[in-house]
Amino acid sequence: QVQLVESGGGLVQVGGSLRLSCAASGIIFGNTPLEWYRQSPGKGREFVARISSGALVRRYADSVKGRFTISRDNAKNTAYLQMNSLKPEDTGVYYCKIPEDRGRGAYWGQGTQVTVSS
Repeated sequence: QVQLVESGGGLVQVGGSLRLSCAASGIIFGNTPLEWYRQSPGKGREFVARISSGALVRRYADSVKGRFTISRDNAKNTAYLQMNSLKPEDTGVYYCKIPEDRGRGAYWGQGTQVTVSS
């Protein structure tokens, strides 16, 4: 059974930083890309960042480029999202996702709340 567990969310002031973690189990983590999404109040879930299985390729939403960094430690089955220079519009629930692949659907974590106060 695949599980993704996010942690590291919280309340932070504008301009502050947070580091989110996504711990995976039940899957060969190093064989799969990993994505972060977020959902703000009243909005749909939106893509934030993606990292390839070997961490060689990273992609970001325009809204977070230059402020957020996605990384992973395959030995620890964990991915991270370092968020700097946080803005109120970064507020939302952050989810990690293992994308769908041949023969299976996607896996999602339960989310972690990030609140940026002004």
